[in-house]
Amino acid sequence: MTKLDQYESAFRSADKAVYAYERIEPREILLVSDVGGEVAERLLDRSRSFLSVLAGDQHRWQRLDGDGFDSVGSLLEAVESREPDLIVTYRHLHSNAWQWPYSLGEHLDVLTQVTAVPVIVLPHPEAGWALPHSLQNTDRVMAITDHLSGDDRLVNWALRFTEPGGACWLTHVESGADFDRLLDVIAKIPEIETETARVLIQARLLMEATDYIEFCRKAIEAQGLDVRLEPRVSMGHRLSEYRRLVEEHRIDLLVMNTLDGEQLAMHGHAYPLAI
Repeated sequence: MTKLDQYESAFRSADKAVYAYERIEPREILLVSDVGGEVAERLLDRSRSFLSVLAGDQHRWQRLDGDGFDSVGSLLEAVESREPDLIVTYRHLHSNAWQWPYSLGEHLDVLTQVTAVPVIVLPHPEAGWALPHSLQNTDRVMAITDHLSGDDRLVNWALRFTEPGGACWLTHVESGADFDRLLDVIAKIPEIETETARVLIQARLLMEATDYIEFCRKAIEAQGLDVRLEPRVSMGHRLSEYRRLVEEHRIDLLVMNTLDGEQLAMHGHAYPLAI
């Protein structure tokens, strides 16, 4: 390695994503359901209770009942006309497929891809899939992504949903399969020492997320937020690791990205986790 390469590597390693805290206030919250009347009002009450962290006069809840849309297209039009800052709904609107836990339903599949508005997906009211601790509060929130560093928006939403005195997990899982494929290529290049590459690359991949979470911790302390930050940075099978973390820590709410510019469907691990 030349001195120029060494200087460039040192410069790049010092170039780190710095977290910027911003308090998010979703003023218009829209509950989308396929029911109406008293049933829809009870569902609204349950949703407001679950998201009591968003209580206050600055948050206005609206209902879009089942008779307000009869197709995916009319749902999208109704949502656009309401201009919500946050959507709360559940899987399999206007469908009986909620009996099988294998998809979100066509309405949600399209909605999560078309709208830029965050969508909270609740268990179907009749399905009985909710865990015993779920839908009580949001004092245990987890942000998950395969590229945490620099994703300020995701972190800020996760913090906003976390109740005062609660815990917010910031998690980053590097794909062990992708890492193994990279090492397999490196092993075929005699000029590169495989074991050294394995140690250094793995350390660098995990360090970026770890450093970013430390920036988040300092910013949270500076803001005086009453939230306990729980970092989790690892390498392995992403879906299995996220499921383990959710079950182990009895997470109330997952915050994750659903849009991916390189995909026509929901982002990678987001779909199976949402299901």
